[in-house]
Amino acid sequence: MGSQRSRASAAPDTGIERLETALVELMMEVDASIGAVFLLPAGERVLRMAVLCGAPHQIAAPWERVSLDDANPISDAARQRRFLWLSGREEIARSYPRLGLTMPYDYALAVAPIGDEADAVGSLVLVWPVSRPEELSSGEREAITVFRRRAGLLLRRNAGGGLTHYPDRPHILPPPRLVHDRPPADDEARAAVRFAERLPTGCCALDVDGRVVFANSAAIGMFGVGGDELMGARPWELLPWLRDPTLFEDHYRAAVISRQPSSFSAVRPSGTRLTFHLYPDTSGISVQIIPAGTDGSSGGEPMRRRPPAGPELTGVSTIYQLMHLAAALTEAAGLNDVVDLAADQIVPGFGPSGMALLTVEEGRFRVIGHRGRIAEIVERLEGAPLTSHVPAARTLESGRPGFFSTFADLRRAYPAAIHVEGTEARAFLPLIASDRVIGSLILTYEQVRHHSRAERAILMSLAGLIAQALDRARLYDTKHQLAHALQATLLPRSLPDIDGLDLAARYRPAGLGLDIGGDFYDIIRIDGNTAVATIGDVQGHHTTAAALMGQVRTGVHAHATIGAPPSDILARTNRLLYDLDSGLFTSCLIARLDLESRSAQFATAGHPPPLIRRPDGKAEALSLSPGLLLGIAPDTDYSTEEIPLAPGTVLALYTDGLVEVPGTDIDETTAELARHLSSATDQTMDEVADTLLKNAPTSARRHDDIALLLIRLLR
Repeated sequence: MGSQRSRASAAPDTGIERLETALVELMMEVDASIGAVFLLPAGERVLRMAVLCGAPHQIAAPWERVSLDDANPISDAARQRRFLWLSGREEIARSYPRLGLTMPYDYALAVAPIGDEADAVGSLVLVWPVSRPEELSSGEREAITVFRRRAGLLLRRNAGGGLTHYPDRPHILPPPRLVHDRPPADDEARAAVRFAERLPTGCCALDVDGRVVFANSAAIGMFGVGGDELMGARPWELLPWLRDPTLFEDHYRAAVISRQPSSFSAVRPSGTRLTFHLYPDTSGISVQIIPAGTDGSSGGEPMRRRPPAGPELTGVSTIYQLMHLAAALTEAAGLNDVVDLAADQIVPGFGPSGMALLTVEEGRFRVIGHRGRIAEIVERLEGAPLTSHVPAARTLESGRPGFFSTFADLRRAYPAAIHVEGTEARAFLPLIASDRVIGSLILTYEQVRHHSRAERAILMSLAGLIAQALDRARLYDTKHQLAHALQATLLPRSLPDIDGLDLAARYRPAGLGLDIGGDFYDIIRIDGNTAVATIGDVQGHHTTAAALMGQVRTGVHAHATIGAPPSDILARTNRLLYDLDSGLFTSCLIARLDLESRSAQFATAGHPPPLIRRPDGKAEALSLSPGLLLGIAPDTDYSTEEIPLAPGTVLALYTDGLVEVPGTDIDETTAELARHLSSATDQTMDEVADTLLKNAPTSARRHDDIALLLIRLLR
């Protein structure tokens, strides 16, 4: 059952057991209804759910593996190393629309990083009913902080730091026993059962996993099945008339997550309408069943036995998982993003033990991603010709799916099929986009699997979502490669070797669009003692901006090489942009470095001020007259300002993509960048560049290009 913890895959003394104890103690202290711990294995970019308490696995399955680069509170807390508090449904939907779509219930959510400020090793997730106060108390925050420290120590206790083993599946813990809970005495238990039996209405109890653990005779009669069938079953899986996903299962999910009472009505095959009232708490759900329009008598039909219904992918959990995957795929850009999302979501969320995604290249199969127990099958298919007598080839040729409930069924159709231990059933689904079969999705199952019509439809929908995303990703990758090639021709291939200067530069495209923009940098050697550095930003993230950037850089380079001072370089380049009449404006900063006099002349056209780190390690932004952006007025004058430079001084020239965060004062983010520059005194310029990019205020979600040029005076 889902509420029992499985340790089959856990190694001895992994540290997970101590995490479980710490999590349960924290949940009891802050009165949280659901808790989870996600861990980030060293060298990976995917957070794994290690422990789940207070909720069934089927609800949490879409979040069993969470990409660190995904836009959700679990990954944001770990990646940004910050605490997140979302006090209710509206705030969740506003901050994380995909989470609001897939979990449309009333609850409060806290997510905190586990680890230190330099390196997060996981995330803590806590859920409360919205009936709690809107803000966390100081005591609750302190308890969460203590857990984070405790968990950080547990995870780093092993030699070398971190866990030596990560569970393949999360450990599912039963709800924490509250302080006022106590086991009933035998006479109390018997009295409670007799009390329930005397009631004319039906009543039953569900555990957190949604399975019936108690039902009185009236409820058994209303369900119309034997008590032995009802016990341990989920009602919506056992009874066809309760399988409408908007009925029992949806209200059960809402009760588990929000801990709020809810009601719904359903009609039995006999035509009798029953009203179900759900009353949840941490330990489970009490259900009262009342026949509508009666005096409260059970109205039960004669008991009929039915064969137990197997778990099908037709309930609301599957619908929410499809919505979750669909929403996630709309945010995926390149091919690798789509493959990772599909692979990480399908295995835990849709029941197979393994999956593989195949496309076609030059008449042969190419495996672009796989998960679970399918490696041996994948090795056979990689590079195999499409003329092979295998079900994947048949699916590609016909565009029709193939479902095989047992390996014997598969062997009868394809005698050359190989048997893989732990794999019994298989499904082969075509990936169809724009009326073209572009690949195949293979699913494997550990046990015999009879796919109903409804489940086959769900799986075909799943394959369709993936196919459309793959098709978009291919187009994106093609455009990305074109943009990358164009950008590479417009920026310096390498920095010049200038005696007396230590140089480093970085360019990072925006996280959205074509990955091409108008940010540029350059450093020009004038003679043995003089160099000119420039950095700028043309409006936009498109080919027009990139083309204009190339013209600006060429103009700056031409004027700099003839010895023009920084103010004249800007004035002449401004006139060029105005005459081009592109409708785009450009910010630009010019720095002329004189190594003989150990000084620098600056002129700026609306560009962020450079940072300077002096030999004593103190770093700050230079105060320069900003000047007007290039391309606005033809006869604009710019001023040149000169400052002395001592050996060991570092200049950091950058574009606003490194410091501009919506809703945050740019002076604050610039000061934060200066602090990181100041703390990197023992690093090379290349290491400093990487440090600034990693710790920049915009590193979590980058919506603008970034250009960075670092200069250190050696003499």
